[in-house]
Amino acid sequence: MSRKFQRHWWLALLLGAVSLPVMAQVAGQPAQPADQLTLRQAIDTALGKNPTAALAHAQQSAAQAGVDAARTAWLPQLGFTEDISRGNDPVYAFGTRLRQQRFTQQDFALNALNKPTPIGNFATRLSGQWMLFDWLGREKRIRSAKGVASSAALMSDDANQQIVLRVVEAYQSVLYAQRRLDVARHEQSTAEALLHDAQVRVKAGLAVESDLLAAQVNLSERQQQTIAAEGDVDTSWAGLEAAMGVAATPRQQLAPIPPHDYPATALTQDIDQALKTRPDLKALRQQNAAQRNQVSAARSDFLPQIDAYGNWETDRDTFAGNGGNNWVAGVQLKLDILPFGKRARLLAEKAKQQQAEAQQQAGEQAIRLAVQQAWTAHRTAGLQVKTAQAAMAQAAESLRILRNRYHAGLATMTDLLRAEDAQRRSQNDYWRAVYGNTVTYTQLMYATGNLTPAAAEALQ
Repeated sequence: MSRKFQRHWWLALLLGAVSLPVMAQVAGQPAQPADQLTLRQAIDTALGKNPTAALAHAQQSAAQAGVDAARTAWLPQLGFTEDISRGNDPVYAFGTRLRQQRFTQQDFALNALNKPTPIGNFATRLSGQWMLFDWLGREKRIRSAKGVASSAALMSDDANQQIVLRVVEAYQSVLYAQRRLDVARHEQSTAEALLHDAQVRVKAGLAVESDLLAAQVNLSERQQQTIAAEGDVDTSWAGLEAAMGVAATPRQQLAPIPPHDYPATALTQDIDQALKTRPDLKALRQQNAAQRNQVSAARSDFLPQIDAYGNWETDRDTFAGNGGNNWVAGVQLKLDILPFGKRARLLAEKAKQQQAEAQQQAGEQAIRLAVQQAWTAHRTAGLQVKTAQAAMAQAAESLRILRNRYHAGLATMTDLLRAEDAQRRSQNDYWRAVYGNTVTYTQLMYATGNLTPAAAEALQ
């Protein structure tokens, strides 16, 4: 083997052994191109374009409309009626002439009373009603509607945090897929160099044909891995585009996320914080409080209700003619003597309250479990980073030694290929641990209710 080729071959090995760890250390301060897509840009795009955010906003608007609808119970009801009628019913004819103020002495004749001539009437009416007192039923329904609106706003916050989490996971997935593609391409280049070396050694009589065949098989495997890695990059990009709610055309370069040493947290403190700050749990509590107000309002329906009412009417024999007008106003007390329907509604509201309380308890248990799982996963990922980094250095050193032994005739091609595989696996394991550490930390922030866009941006 020529000295020139040996120098290139060792250069490829050196790059494979040290380039990725060095990149991991300096990735925090890259020279970012102008068209680079940062994590914060991806998050902002998702919060504006993702359909989940639009759905949460629509639900929040609907809940606020419910508050406005509940407040209308305080307003009086006013109706307008224009009635046109004609007939010869004795009672109708007698009353209509009175309301039109056209009643005369001749209308008292028996024949006119018993068999009146047909008479027409144009009646214009204004009627109103206003509830004066209902034992605070309206106030309780308004408070319930406000609780539902507050719950919807909190669920919107939770939906935004879920969007941020999905974007971070998808963004990290693309970065990891691209890193695996880099490793696969480097391994393919190394396999090509190894094949060339095997060809030279076979021609020089320093290796057997089986070494050449093994090198050819090894190159074929590396080429297949490169093709698979390219497909993984496309698939990961599709996931990121779905998380952002837009198709990135053309696809921009992603700003790298460097390895982080995240601060250690206590599990009990994280659980306590989650029970206080998780917006979805706050939403369940608001729903529970709103349902208690609905039960109280349903009880108020059994009590008497006081209403004020009034009517004004004008009656004419022609549409544009003159006629009489009258009005009436009063206050009425209403009490349902047989409130079977109200009793059924009260039972239904109580059942909904039990359901809301059970959902709150289930939510608290689910959050405790989610925090513990995220905390354990993040702790495990942090330990895996250190182990994978040490294993990658060990694999690189082992490969260097086997390279020397192989050229000295003290190791076989099989030993060398095994060392190549070990180095590739160690590199992939390292980057999987690095990106997994960031993702699990993000999941822990979401589990504790602190995954804001600013908090996610600090990862980069």
